[in-house]
Amino acid sequence: MLSWNHRPVRRRTSITLLSVGHACVDIYQGTVAALVALFVAERAYSYATVSGIVLAASLLSSVAQPLFGALTDRWAMPWLLPVGTMLGGVGIALSGLSGDYPLTLFFVAISGIGVAAYHPESARIAREASAGSHTAMAYFSTGGNVGFALAPLMVAAVAAIGGLGWTPLMVVPALAGTAMSLPVLRALAKRRSAESRASAPVGRDDTASFVRLTLAVVFRSIAFVGLSTFISLYAQQRMSGSAAAGTAALFVLYLGGVIGSVLGGSAAARWGRVAVSRWSYAITVIAIAGVVWVPGPAIYLFVALTSAGLYVPFSLQVTLGQDYLPTKVGTASGITLGLTVSIGGLASPALGAVADATSLRTALTPLILMPVLSWLLFRTLRDPEAPKPDLDERAERRQPVPPSAASVD
Repeated sequence: MLSWNHRPVRRRTSITLLSVGHACVDIYQGTVAALVALFVAERAYSYATVSGIVLAASLLSSVAQPLFGALTDRWAMPWLLPVGTMLGGVGIALSGLSGDYPLTLFFVAISGIGVAAYHPESARIAREASAGSHTAMAYFSTGGNVGFALAPLMVAAVAAIGGLGWTPLMVVPALAGTAMSLPVLRALAKRRSAESRASAPVGRDDTASFVRLTLAVVFRSIAFVGLSTFISLYAQQRMSGSAAAGTAALFVLYLGGVIGSVLGGSAAARWGRVAVSRWSYAITVIAIAGVVWVPGPAIYLFVALTSAGLYVPFSLQVTLGQDYLPTKVGTASGITLGLTVSIGGLASPALGAVADATSLRTALTPLILMPVLSWLLFRTLRDPEAPKPDLDERAERRQPVPPSAASVD
């Protein structure tokens, strides 16, 4: 495989396509939370009921992503990129057409499976295309964050047109994402003969560190999904019932992730992934406390700080996981990339039940503890060295690359 610097245009084109495709897929993860306000307004669902919708997407995604990751460790499955993208879009597109609650759960669950299928294989391909660059992986992760940021805007547009009955329009990003993945898949097909000579990276799995990293990811996910599920409704309450205020808060929560991911990749190159993640979680503790307790329009400032704080470690956790499990990159990707934005949905029904019984502020208060736990876990971790190819492989890679293989980069 040629280095990132040897073929910058083609490499960066591949990462750009993958990043745009990632944005198109993660629109559907952000859309689930953005649809909560519409389900409450048009179908009079309770907080606990809409939390069940978030759970439907999160539960299947949380269980399925490690399974897809394990499969991609055994077999390359690049076709999961377009298939997963389309399932994610079709499920959300159909979710607003029926007032039947079980059918709504089914369609949202289908979308969750599609998202789960996409992430492990896309992360493996992005790692390969980036040649191990933290900055390039940060841009790939940022693509997903852009998708999250666009989700509430897309839902707001659908609501303005006619409400839940117009959710079929939401399939458009899936069509675009599928188109973005096809050139990358064609490039992979052309490289097949060159890849057959490459050996796996040399490295030993550090399972204990990976487990601690996974727990940090889980706590981070609970904080993020809990906020994304209820921040729109909470901001409406804090800002005199304005629906626009709720949409703006969710948009800020997602948009801050775009900035956070880019900052994370750049900062890690200077100070290391573990140190940067540790400081980020420490700042996030204060930021979430501000979201919950500071009154007035200042909520938007603390939402932005929370978002940046939660997303600085986003891509760093993915590459850390891959380096802790160099022989199981697909599994590591499925857990760190996928569960980061899905497993927190398992806690959403509990938060919704507390909100119904007490208040949204009371339900959101425990989220302040989540980045504390992630910070404590990161204090036990260290930056691993990225796996290096062995001497025979390096000697082989110094040989001239056949034109058919070089054209792929």
